Amino acid sequence: MEKILDENYYDLIIENIVSSTYNTGENVTPLNETYSILHVRTAEINTCDQTQSPYSYFPEIYTLVSQVSEGIAYSDAILINSQYDFHGNGILAGIIGTGINYQHPAFINRNGTTCIASIWDQTVQGGTIPPGFTFGSEYTSDRINQALDSSDPLQIVPSVDTNGHGTAVASVIAGRRDFTRNFSGIVPESELVIVKLKEAKQNLRQLYNIPDGSVCFQETDVMLGLRYLVNMSLRLKRPLVLCIALGSSQGGHDGINPVSDYLDNISRLLNMGICAAAGDEGDKGRHYFNSTYSEPFVNEFQMNVGRNDKLFSMEIWPYAPSSLSIEIISPLGETTQAVLPSLECKEFVFEQSQSVVLVHNFIFRSRRRNPLILISFRNAYPGVWSFRVVDVEDTPFSFHTWLPSDDLISNETYFYESNPDTTITSPGNTINILTVTAYDPVTNSILVESGRGYTRTGGIKPDIAAAGSLIPCAISGSGYGVLNGTGAAVCFAAGAIAMVMEWVIRTNNAALNGNQLHGMLIQSAWRDPSRYYPDNVWGYGILDIRALLRMLSDQSRL
Repeated sequence: MEKILDENYYDLIIENIVSSTYNTGENVTPLNETYSILHVRTAEINTCDQTQSPYSYFPEIYTLVSQVSEGIAYSDAILINSQYDFHGNGILAGIIGTGINYQHPAFINRNGTTCIASIWDQTVQGGTIPPGFTFGSEYTSDRINQALDSSDPLQIVPSVDTNGHGTAVASVIAGRRDFTRNFSGIVPESELVIVKLKEAKQNLRQLYNIPDGSVCFQETDVMLGLRYLVNMSLRLKRPLVLCIALGSSQGGHDGINPVSDYLDNISRLLNMGICAAAGDEGDKGRHYFNSTYSEPFVNEFQMNVGRNDKLFSMEIWPYAPSSLSIEIISPLGETTQAVLPSLECKEFVFEQSQSVVLVHNFIFRSRRRNPLILISFRNAYPGVWSFRVVDVEDTPFSFHTWLPSDDLISNETYFYESNPDTTITSPGNTINILTVTAYDPVTNSILVESGRGYTRTGGIKPDIAAAGSLIPCAISGSGYGVLNGTGAAVCFAAGAIAMVMEWVIRTNNAALNGNQLHGMLIQSAWRDPSRYYPDNVWGYGILDIRALLRMLSDQSRL
C-alpha cells in the first residue's frame, strides 16, 4: 500500500530544502516546488515531544464551507447570462472537495456529452493514476462520456459524490442552463476539473481529537489537488479559475502556512485565478481575543462546552515574543494548575468529571516563529470551563483563541465574550488570492455567519462580497436546491473571473495573472458612498458582475 494511504504513517509537511536529509527513496512524496510529504511510521513518533515532530509539520484539517439544502432559490444568474455574451467558453473551473455527481443534468451538454474535462478521485484505487501522482484514479471526459452512454455508468466511472457539496459548488459555477427549472450556472459554457479528496487519515483525526463521522480533509491532499488542477490547465493549455469552498480554523489566521504559500505562487502565474470562501464562522462564538496592557498581566476567559462535544481541540495564538502560562479549570472546579512553556505536552486526568485534557504549550515556535498553545479535550465535561492566562515575564500581552470550524463541534460549544472579527478560515487569509464574503441581495446586508477580517497580522481581508443567500444549485439525484453562505458566494466570484478570462481570449489581450484578474473584480465592485473601504466585513465592496461586464465591453470597443 502507498504510504500516503497507509494509516500506519503520519504525513508530515517538510520543505524541499531539507527533504534529502530524510529521503530514503520511498518515504517522501513531492507536493510542489517548495514542500514535500514525509511519511513517518506512527510508532516512531511521540507527538508529545516537539524535538521529534514539530506541530507545524502536521497538516491542518479542512472542512466544507456552507450547507446544501432544498428550498426556493434567489438568483439573477439567468438574467446575467441573457444580457451579456460572456459564458466561460474555453475556461476551466477547478474544484476541490467531495467530488461530483457527473450524471446530473446540470453537467450534461445538449448533445449528451459531459462538461467535465476530468476527475481525479483520490478515494478510488486501481484505476488510471494521473501523471505525476501515486494514488487515486483519473477519469477523462472521454471516459465519462462512455459512462454516460452506458446502462451502468458507475461500472465505468465509479466516482460519486455522497455528500453533495462538490456537486452544488460545481453547478453554481458551470451548471448547464435549464430554463424549465429556472437554473443556470454563472458561466454555463465553462468546463470543470474536479478533485475528490480522500478524507483525513484516522491518525491525524486522533491527533486533533476530531469526532467520528465529521467530514474533513488534510492539508497535504488539498495541496496535491491544487497541483493536479494546475497541471490540467497546463496540459490542456486553458485558463483556470480555482474555486475553494473549504476552510480551516487551525493556524494563525495570517496566511502563513504551506497551502497559502502554494496559492500565492499560483496566483503569479498567467491565466490562473484563485478565489476562496471567507468561511461561515462569524456568528458561531468560536473566536476569543484579548489584549492585556496593564498590571496585573493576567487574563481569564470562559468557554461553554456542549453536551455532545466530547472530543475537540482549541488553539491559542499569542503574539511574539510573549511567553504565557495557561491554567484550565473544569466546570467541577478541577484544575491543571499553571502549565508553563515546555518541550513536551502534559496530560491531566480529572477524576471527578472523567475529562482528559492534553496541553501543548510549545516552547518552540511554529513554522514562522509564532508561539502556540494547543489544548485537546477527551470526554469533555459539559458546562463552563475557565482559562487563566498569565504572561511569564510579567509584561503586556495579547492573543487569539479559535475553536474548530464547521461541524467538528456543535454550536453549543462557544466562548463567552466571543469576538466575530478575525474569523476568516484558511486559506482565505492568503494575501494574493481573492477572498469572498457573503451578503443577502434581497436585504443588502452581510450574512451574519460570514467570516470577518482582518487577518491576525492586520492584512486586508475579505476582498469582496458576493451573493450568498438561497443560491440555486444541483443536489442529489437530478434535482435542484439551494446553497447558502460564503461557499455559495465564492462561486459567483469564480464565475466572474472566468468571464474576464474569456474576454482576454476573445479580444486577444495579453494574458493576466491572478492578482490582475482579482484586481478587475475589485475595481468594478459597487461601494456604498456612506462606508469607508476597505473594511473587515465587506472588503472592497460588492461584486458587481454587470458593472464588470460593462467595463469589459467598453474596453473591447477601445
